Formats: sequence, C-alpha cells, structure tokens
Amino acid sequence: MTRESGLFRSTAVFGAMTLLSRLAGFARDVLQARLFGAGNLVDAFTVAYQVPNYLRRIFAEGSFASAFVPVLSELRQKGDEQALRSFVDHVAGALCAVLLLVTGVGMLAAAWIAMLMAPGFAAEPGKLALTGDMLRIVFPYLFFVSMTAFAGGVLNSFQRFALPALTPVLHNLAVITAMLWLASHLERPIMALAWGVLAAGVIQMLVLWPALRRVGLFPRLRLDFRHPGVRRVFTLMLPTLFSSSVAQLNLIVGTIFASLLVEGSRAYLYYSDRLVELPLGLFGVALGTVILPHLSRRHADTDAAGFSASLDWGLRTVLLGAVPAALGLLALAEPLTATIYQRGEFDARASAMTALSLSAMSLAIPAFMLTKVLAPAFYARQDTKTPMRAAIITVVLNISLIVVITTPLWWYEVPGAHAGIAAATALAGIANAVLLWRYVRRAGVWQPAPGWGRVLLRIALAGAAMVVMLLALRHGPWDWRALSGLARWLWLLGTIGVGALTYGAVLLALGWRVRELRHAA
Repeated sequence: MTRESGLFRSTAVFGAMTLLSRLAGFARDVLQARLFGAGNLVDAFTVAYQVPNYLRRIFAEGSFASAFVPVLSELRQKGDEQALRSFVDHVAGALCAVLLLVTGVGMLAAAWIAMLMAPGFAAEPGKLALTGDMLRIVFPYLFFVSMTAFAGGVLNSFQRFALPALTPVLHNLAVITAMLWLASHLERPIMALAWGVLAAGVIQMLVLWPALRRVGLFPRLRLDFRHPGVRRVFTLMLPTLFSSSVAQLNLIVGTIFASLLVEGSRAYLYYSDRLVELPLGLFGVALGTVILPHLSRRHADTDAAGFSASLDWGLRTVLLGAVPAALGLLALAEPLTATIYQRGEFDARASAMTALSLSAMSLAIPAFMLTKVLAPAFYARQDTKTPMRAAIITVVLNISLIVVITTPLWWYEVPGAHAGIAAATALAGIANAVLLWRYVRRAGVWQPAPGWGRVLLRIALAGAAMVVMLLALRHGPWDWRALSGLARWLWLLGTIGVGALTYGAVLLALGWRVRELRHAA
C-alpha cells in the first residue's frame, strides 16, 4: 500500500466524521432559522460568535496547528521520547496561559469589541448591547475549543483522525439541546445559542483530552516561555496569524460592512457561509488536515520527490470534489436555501437573500479548497512567511473589492447588497489561491506530474454535464416551489443524487478510475 493510499483512507475517515458533523450542523441551522429567523437577534449572535471563532483560527486549528504539527512531527521522526514529552508539556502550558489571558481581556472588553465589529448596530436600540452580552458568554469558548484543537493536533500527528473530526458533532448537539430546552427558560431565548456554544467547548475538551493518554502524551502543564520548543512554535506562529485565517479575516471585514446594511444582512451571509462550509469541511479541510503531518514527515526525511508527489496528489484529489461542489451549489442555490431554511421565522425573502450570497460565494469554492492543500506545503517546510505575504495582499484586495462593489449597492439601496460582500470575499479567495500556487511553483517544491491537462479536461466536461442535468431537473415540467415538506426534501436529495451520478459516470466514461484516488499519478 502506498503512502498516498493511506492518505486517501485517512481523508475518507476524516471526511466521513466531518459529514456527520455537518449534518448535525444543518439540523442546528434549520432549528435556529425556524426559531429566530434572520433578523436582529441572529445578526447579533452571528457577530458575537464570529469573534471567538476567528480567534480560534489563531489559537486552534489555524495558526497554532500550522506551527505546532510540523515541529511535533519532526521531533517524532527523531525518536527522542523525552524531548517530545517536554515539548508537548511546555507548549500546552504556554498555550493555556495565553488563552486564559486573552479570554479574560475579551470578556472584560466585550462591549467595545462588539462596537468595533458591528458599528452599524449602534443605530438600532438594544442590538449592540445584546451583541456584547452574548459575546461575554461565548468568549470562554475560545479557551476550551483551542485546548481541544491542541489535543486534536497531537492525535492527528499519530494518524488518529476520527475522534478529532467527530467532536464537532458534540458542538452542534449542545447548541441544539440549548435551543430546544434552555431557550424556553430564559427571558431572552436567543441567549440559549450563546450558552450552547460555551457548553459545546467544555464538552469537546472533556471528550478529547483523555484520548491523549492512548498515545502516551497526556500533558503536564508547564509554563516556560523560554523553552526552545515553545519559542520555535510561537516564532512560526507569528507570520501565520494572517495567512492561516485569511478567510476568517475576510469574513470579519464583511461583518463590519454588513452591519451597515439592512437588517438581516449579516444573518444572510452566515447562513450561506454555512452551506459553503459543507464541501469545504468534507474535502478541503479534511485533506488539508490529513496532508499536513504527512508533508511534514516527508520534509523531515528530506524526501523532495515524495513531497512533490504527495502535494500533486492532494491538488488533483481536492479539485475532483471542489468543482462539482461549486457548480452544484451555484445551480441549486435557491432550492437549497428554501428547502433547508425556509420555515417558521425564516420567510421566502430571507431564503432568496441567502441564495444570492450563496451563489456569489460558491464561485470560490475550488480556490478555498486548493488553499487548504497549498498552505500546508509551506507550513510543513516551516515556511510561514510566504503564506503571510499572500494573506496580506488578499485582505487588502478584499477590503478594496467590498468598498468598490458594495458601496454603490448600499448607496442606491439595491436589494441584496450583502451579496456584494460575498462576491468580494470570493474574488479575494481566488486571488489567495493563485498567489499560493505561484509561490509554491517558484519555490520548486512541486513538480506537476504528467497528465494535468487530461485531469482538468475530465473534470470540466463532467462538471458541465452535471450542471446541464441539474438545471433540467430544476426547470423541468414540475415546479419544485409547489412542493412542500418531505416531498421537497425528496426532490432535492434526488436531484443532488442524479447530479452526482452524472458527474461520476462522465468521469468514468472519460477514462478516470477510482485507483487514481489511492495512488499519486
């Protein structure tokens, strides 16, 4: 069995666990949309939730993991158990201390952070105060989820991917439980979402940390910022504060602008982003998480040919899932949002507005996924400065595009101005992927294997056939809007299934074989 075969198996396991998490997440979103709709309350929650969620990208699976996992993998390759234990103990202690400080400051400054993140909320009575109150509750989530991600990074380095990928299911179940049970006991039911997020962080940490005993690396927290391993990780982290969380940075910029638009704009962006996150988690994040420790070991072994072959396999594999995901969401944006969200407080207008931003954001799904594979190529080599350069350019571009695209829409009160923010984020994401591709080619660490032209042609033709089939089913003699409840769900799932079968059948007809997933071409 080749190493790429093991990579595919690990990616499949991670993707399967992520699918369970995303399904639970959809159940959470459907319930949230039904109970609270897409108005002021959800606007306030999404802003409050986004702050610790962004910081999580720094202290958890983003910036921290990008620096921590390669160093951990290098120490494992050297075989010095004592040095490995000392490294884990001291990094855990330092991370814990920093997180406690940041969490404490965040809770104290919640009102000011809310004003910074959503200045437009000040014009609506009570909305900014509600955002600050919820932010104060959810901020400790940052501590718990980051310590959970630390444990996940250790387990991933030992090829234990299933449990770290499964713990987000607990997050969604905790929030669902809070909405179903706690909301009715609170004076402000929307606060149940904040308490559910906090409980989710605690539960995930309690589940994942004991698993570290199975690999013999349960940390004894030691605080010494002068420890060589700690200094090395934090030195590598600094440049990645931008690069590993560029998508979140762009979303934060979008949040600030969305707060100036009409009521519900932030909620529309949130719900559309949740749909985009499904394929990203199943393919992009799964493959990126699995390939980072693998590339780190290749680099530690000075296996340049193996490094290039693994990266090539990763890029081909991620495109195989990214293109149909993007085209499918684009073709079915309106039926998806209407079927999943439209009920209770979430009306037809909210569904249409969400579909607009979903369509705009879907264009960049291949770029988002390619970034998840390209960035680890630098992190595995402990080069964090190159992705930082791309990230800075991308954020500046995103801000410029939002101003250029959204300002006229806002000024002339065009309905759906929030879709301009989604379009700007998508274009910036494409630019980020192009920059990383250029940098990785310039560094000479990736030599494209023969057959790329054939791969791209197959994907393009199969994707085109799938879109034709989806549009035929959407605009057929029947009207999907006339369907309701179970009938609409069956139609949507059947349409997605037929589209997937069409894509796969055309790929096979053009000569693609499943074994290409198991071996580098």
